[in-house]
Amino acid sequence: MSESTLLVRGRRSHAWSAARWRDTRDGYFFILPWLLGFVIWTAGPMIASVIISFTDWRIVTTPHFVGLANFAALLQDPRIRIALFNTAYYVILGVPTHLILALVSALLLNLRLRGIAVYRTLFYLPFITPLVANALLWLWIFNTDFGLANWLLTLFHLPSVDWLQDPRAVKNAFIIMSWWTVGGQMVILLAGLQGIPQHLYEAAGIDGAGRWARFRHVTLPLLTPSLFFNLTLAMIGAFQVFVQAYVMTSGGPEDASLFYVLYLYRVAFQNFDMGYASAMAWLLFVIILIITLIQFRFANRWVYYEAELKG
Repeated sequence: MSESTLLVRGRRSHAWSAARWRDTRDGYFFILPWLLGFVIWTAGPMIASVIISFTDWRIVTTPHFVGLANFAALLQDPRIRIALFNTAYYVILGVPTHLILALVSALLLNLRLRGIAVYRTLFYLPFITPLVANALLWLWIFNTDFGLANWLLTLFHLPSVDWLQDPRAVKNAFIIMSWWTVGGQMVILLAGLQGIPQHLYEAAGIDGAGRWARFRHVTLPLLTPSLFFNLTLAMIGAFQVFVQAYVMTSGGPEDASLFYVLYLYRVAFQNFDMGYASAMAWLLFVIILIITLIQFRFANRWVYYEAELKG
């Protein structure tokens, strides 16, 4: 190989390296605002909270290192157990029913009817309504004396319910309230439904499959990626329920709606015990992380993708 050829290749390699460096530099320059925001507002506070969780810090006092004392105190705090139970109840009953209603709504709104876009918009609007506004609306709906919920019960000759005053009913009231915002999951499921190839339904129809068989063997398997995505986000969000209980019940009656994040808020911003609150936050992080990892671990047993089905 001649020296001129080597020289040309060397120049091309140098030019390619310079161009690649410029592209990398420009790429980092464009993501710099997000990167700074992540470091300052997410990664930085997370690292700080780890350090604070090992201290006794009351905001106005000097932090004192206490080691694992805050985490040990979590095991002795009876309100932690109450808050975890209330949150688990909300997650276990609320997330599946929320997901089922979102699926039913998506199936109905996937029909080709006149004015269907209007109905889709109406179903989606509660999801983008501010949480405080939703909470105030449901305060009226669950009012014992003149609320809409008890008025509907009287139509069917059923006894009225003290939705927000009865410890046995308040968590169920919050679960019912969560159904109001199925629009967010409904949109994702609707997109998944519209992404299913039509020829699969045609092939199933030729084989003699009825509506239920087409739903079971075509729609549901190909919709599992959207269901898995919604399930994961819904579980994470349900563990962090806060605004509704804070606005509507303040954790009552008798701590029946004292959800975990609400209790964390009280410890941090009412008792000003930042060390203990940081330990609580990391306990919640670990719980959510473990449950999320379990979901991903078993996802391959029930989540199917079109490419896999073709294979």
